Amino acid sequence: MTEKDTCEITCYDSDKVNRVKMELNQQNTNGVAKIYKALADDTRIKVAYALCMEEELCVCDVANIIGSTTATASHHLRLLRNMGLAKYRKEGKLVFYSLDDDHVKQLVQIALAHSKEVALRG
Repeated sequence: MTEKDTCEITCYDSDKVNRVKMELNQQNTNGVAKIYKALADDTRIKVAYALCMEEELCVCDVANIIGSTTATASHHLRLLRNMGLAKYRKEGKLVFYSLDDDHVKQLVQIALAHSKEVALRG
């Protein structure tokens, strides 16, 4: 016999349901989903993590870190910038990227810490 992982009734606590639904309607969850979508790519999370470790990195250095071409690194950095997760500055022929703010760094670090915990649990 297998256990069902769904409820057998339609609603247990309607007060909680209504309170949470009202709060969700006031939040911009679409913006949050876009942030996580941008970080959902393995290469971009590596880029973001590299930017967590160093305050600022040149595009060509990011390419070397992730083992890609400069064009590929630039593509991923541009996407992170367009999503509001990274910022850049130009210095002559060089372009340097950094994370937009400490919140982005925290998101990446927390996600990696959680991933390690899950792996340890098996």
